[in-house]
Amino acid sequence: MRVSKEQLHNLIKTKIHKAGLTEEHASGVADVLVHADARGVHSHGAMRVEYYAERIAKGGLNSKPEFKFEKTGPCTGIFHGDNAVGHVAAKLAMDEAIKMAKENGIAVVGVSRIGHSGALSYFVQQAADADLVGISVCQSDPMVVPFGGAEPYYGTNPIAFAAPGKDGKHITFDMATTVQAWGKILHARSKNEPIPETWAVDSNGESTTDPFKVNALLPISGPKGYGLMMMVDVLSGILLGLPFGNKVSSMYHDLTEYRNLGQLHIVINPEFFAGLAPFKEAIAETMQDLNNIKPASGYSQVYYPGQRSAEREEAYERDGIEIVDDIYEYLISDVIHNNAYDHKSPFAK
Repeated sequence: MRVSKEQLHNLIKTKIHKAGLTEEHASGVADVLVHADARGVHSHGAMRVEYYAERIAKGGLNSKPEFKFEKTGPCTGIFHGDNAVGHVAAKLAMDEAIKMAKENGIAVVGVSRIGHSGALSYFVQQAADADLVGISVCQSDPMVVPFGGAEPYYGTNPIAFAAPGKDGKHITFDMATTVQAWGKILHARSKNEPIPETWAVDSNGESTTDPFKVNALLPISGPKGYGLMMMVDVLSGILLGLPFGNKVSSMYHDLTEYRNLGQLHIVINPEFFAGLAPFKEAIAETMQDLNNIKPASGYSQVYYPGQRSAEREEAYERDGIEIVDDIYEYLISDVIHNNAYDHKSPFAK
């Protein structure tokens, strides 16, 4: 099913508003979800709406939060999210980080006690749109087997980065510290498609291609991914005095409870270093250099990070965004949620 960005935004906003959020906050959630779908990252787009709607309706997200930004130093601060939807809190926290970096050259802003915030690329692109470098990291459910271990401890703990080039083009990447994000497995489930055997393991710790048998995910590049997910957990959990490791709350365990998640934004102003114009010129040159590299056998060209997502966004802008028919039917229905997620395991269907 193909819909326009505007239509999809309105459908998501309406459903989230009916679930209990204000129109303003529902629109903020829709901004981030449509961003993901428009860039082809459907695992973080409209397919997440029913989960959010159920948690909002059951009180597991604060529909009337009292936000507070606490400046803790010239270049540091904590945005207290009051367990609101993470999309809105993280966006407002990035706004504060941008202001601080514009003035002082750098900003480190923690986002404390929030719900799931969706695709981190949205927030780092806020920084890049302001001619700044953005980095964002956040916690997630303990569902990853650490290197050498047989039980999950850390989450997929993603890292995102964006830097501005010329003509509104950015270098951007948003990656889980697992071989693949959990949302990608949910997307495979929604389409009844198999997954690569390198993504996850079953209840016996054996590789599986069946997305419905996944019992734990695998860290990217073994001990290297394990180290990265530890770093993210320290920066977005321990650093903010929040639950960490396997104490991070489950996405599905009890949708009536707040999750108290953490996120960290780091924003750097190139003007305080190489200078903005030379920096953007060098980023643009990097993009061109990468595109000009001779492709390996089986590849048509080398893309710079974020290029293919930007091209998808242009195509979807022209042709409409493709979403799964079942998700579209849910969005246009009068149903708020189907009680599909509460008290499920982290690997719930």
